Amino acid sequence: MSVTPHKLSAGSRITAVDTYDIRFPTSRELDGSDAMNPDPDYSAAYAVLRTDAGDGLEGHGFTFTIGRGNEIQVAALDALRPHLIGRRVDDMCADPGSVSRDLVGDSQLRWLGPEKGVMHMAIGAVVNATWDLAAKRDGKPLWRFLADAGPEWLVSQVDFRYIEDALAPDQALALLRRGRDGAARREAALREHGYPGYTTSPGWLGYSDAKLTRLAKEAVADGFTQIKLKVGADLHDDIRRMRTAREAVGPDIRIAVDANQRWGVREAVAWTSALAPFDPYWIEEPTSPDDVLGHAAIRRAVHPVKVATGEHVQNRIVFKQLLQTGAVDVLQMDAARVGGVNENLAILLLAARYGVPVCPHAGGVGLCELVQHLSMFDYVALSGTTEHRVIEYVDHLHEHFEDPVRMVGGHYAAPHAPGFSATMRPESIAIYRYPDGTFWAADAAATREATA
Repeated sequence: MSVTPHKLSAGSRITAVDTYDIRFPTSRELDGSDAMNPDPDYSAAYAVLRTDAGDGLEGHGFTFTIGRGNEIQVAALDALRPHLIGRRVDDMCADPGSVSRDLVGDSQLRWLGPEKGVMHMAIGAVVNATWDLAAKRDGKPLWRFLADAGPEWLVSQVDFRYIEDALAPDQALALLRRGRDGAARREAALREHGYPGYTTSPGWLGYSDAKLTRLAKEAVADGFTQIKLKVGADLHDDIRRMRTAREAVGPDIRIAVDANQRWGVREAVAWTSALAPFDPYWIEEPTSPDDVLGHAAIRRAVHPVKVATGEHVQNRIVFKQLLQTGAVDVLQMDAARVGGVNENLAILLLAARYGVPVCPHAGGVGLCELVQHLSMFDYVALSGTTEHRVIEYVDHLHEHFEDPVRMVGGHYAAPHAPGFSATMRPESIAIYRYPDGTFWAADAAATREATA
């Protein structure tokens, strides 16, 4: 596949990479609170690729953090600037994999991973920004840009190193060719019905039982057939909250639970077993995201409760091992944790190879906006199904994006605007840029006055 330039001169290049430390004060209402992260300030290390093309198109990308340390993530983005300035826009957008290969393969940056951690997440942000720019130039939302791409070109975007024992290029090509059968019909269905979602909005650990009940009932009224509760801080509280949630939604709504890595293997089995009378649909992140064998042991012990994980899995290699060992029932990739769209293509292909449903992590700043595109591509042009598949949804911070997600009857409506839905509103950047945005400057002044 080649991308047709739109209003670009042959010599157009990347001229600037602007970065921003964006933080929202979500800890003040305990939005996002869980057993491992009780006071998150949802944040984004944000990058904008600017060009001299004169058409106004930019590539926007970011990675998600929860407050302190976001400045380190921005510094990692800044470290990538010399690798991006001067690149030909046509070349980048015709082959986003070239950006991924060059940055992941840089011999000195690689020492900081390899392929994990702050540096890898920064690479993912600029790779995603490249895809955003490519899709904008082609005039398509990213999900359709991917779905329209030829299988051979998509395979060329995947790094098969370290995963070829589980997924060879010819197997990936066969999966993508098979995925094209009926794609037009599924695209029409997606546009009409959207992609199923579930909501975590009722289940933050810091919420009262009354708020949990109200939000759970509202979720069902809004068309959601699954909600999620955070668990793991106190077993007696979790039993009470699960009972409260089950009474609020009735027996037919699925309730997933999420421990956010709080437990060791034995504790995960005991705790999940104690919650089993309330019919939890899955237990999410029951232990360390790096403990592949631990997840496998937990899965064997807590069946028929499903085991889900992936939002903190650091690369395609660990996902490969989770699938090879039968450690998960549900794979939860994240749009901004790994090395961007290219690595997430590998992860989607691995999941399709092993027949494991993908239910992406979302909810943080802009994560719903991003990951909807990956799931919609998967439905239209890879797995061909939404059975046992849902995208997480949390109802906050969408207003800060120019193309926010739209939920209709508990389903993600297919985006129409070109790009990756990653562009943040300039006024939101001006207000919540840390530490000198208008909100944080006023907050610091109020704190100084209160302590004077």
